[in-house]
Amino acid sequence: MVVNKTEIQPSEILNFYRDMKIIRLFEEKCAQLYMQGKIHGFLHLYIGQEAIAVGVASALNKDDHIVTHYRDHGHALARGLEPRAIMAELCGKATGTSFGRAGSMHIFDASKNFAGGHAIVGGHIPLAAGLALAAKQLNEDRIAVCFFGDGAINQGEFHETMNLASVWKLPVLFFLENNSYGMGTRIEKAYSGGPLVHTVADRYQISNSRVDGMDVLAVREATINAIANIRETSEPYLLEAVTYRFQGHSMADPVTYRDRAEVDKWIPKDPITTLKTFILKAGHASEKLIQRLDEEANLSIADATQFAESSPEPKSDDLTKYIYSNPI
Repeated sequence: MVVNKTEIQPSEILNFYRDMKIIRLFEEKCAQLYMQGKIHGFLHLYIGQEAIAVGVASALNKDDHIVTHYRDHGHALARGLEPRAIMAELCGKATGTSFGRAGSMHIFDASKNFAGGHAIVGGHIPLAAGLALAAKQLNEDRIAVCFFGDGAINQGEFHETMNLASVWKLPVLFFLENNSYGMGTRIEKAYSGGPLVHTVADRYQISNSRVDGMDVLAVREATINAIANIRETSEPYLLEAVTYRFQGHSMADPVTYRDRAEVDKWIPKDPITTLKTFILKAGHASEKLIQRLDEEANLSIADATQFAESSPEPKSDDLTKYIYSNPI
């Protein structure tokens, strides 16, 4: 566990633990509801990668934008979207973030500057550049953060956006969540650029670095430094976090492409258990306080689940609503 150089209070570290625990329990509950047939469609879980969402969110301002991929629940929760509304959306209920119309892969909340959840691999990356361009043209002191997986680095949208972001000097943080797999394909079998993936940004003269994505404090520190670089230079930055998803690509994935030895190597790096160990060793909290945080997280997920299951279905009369914006 990296102790941050940037000043941080023990209470904040405890909040990180609680937030990661909420994400983990939320995702586990989603898996259960999916198996019960209460969540339909595709479901991609964020289990194992919680340190990234929480670490990055802690470093952002409220008016900064976030754009992300379809493994988006963790980012949404870390950003402060209500667990109730997210769970209701997953269950297709009218009380969801998009009134039950979007589902797992398209969580949005304009009030939080959370611009999705996008299902097309790499397709959302240009949107982040657009948000950053708008901020620059409006002289707004805000950045756009774009999360994407290692599978997206082989997409044309990624390279086109990196090029324009560099040419136009856009305030965007490209955040690569490298969990080594694009669906079931190891990155080495799909990407020829070598193991230091973040150096792909060198080709576009974009500053870049790598961080341990299983360490929430390290992610926070690296994100703070990257954002400082963006604000100081008014140029983009690429940050690669090396992480691991403990579940398959989606609930439909039997994960037959990786052996048990590989998984066992990553389990001791679980971001939640390692942070708990750090907290206890540093004397930031007692076991009793940790248990209380766990109980709070459990109650939050139980409440979100009850809310979603008891919420009304969308009305058929509302089918044509929200398709077009109201004219100005």
